[in-house]
Amino acid sequence: MKFLVVIEKSRTGFAAYSPDLEGCVATGRTRRATETAMRSALAMHLEALRKSGESLPVPRSTSTYVEVRPTEGKGKRG
Repeated sequence: MKFLVVIEKSRTGFAAYSPDLEGCVATGRTRRATETAMRSALAMHLEALRKSGESLPVPRSTSTYVEVRPTEGKGKRG
C-alpha cells in the first residue's frame, strides 16, 4: 500500500503525517530519518488496525504543486 506522507520542516528537524491515517505521525532530525520513522509508524499503525479487527483505510489523498505568479503592483499596501 502507498500512502501520501507530508513532511514539514520544524524548528528542531522535520515532522511527518499521513492525511489518510489520523494520528499517524513521526519526527526526525533529518528528512531521511523522518521518512524512515514514518515508514515504521505507518507499518505499526496498520498492524494495530488489523489486530483490532478494523478495516484498513484506502489511500485516497493526492498532492500537487500549483504555481502562482504574483501580479506586480496588486495587493500592495502603502
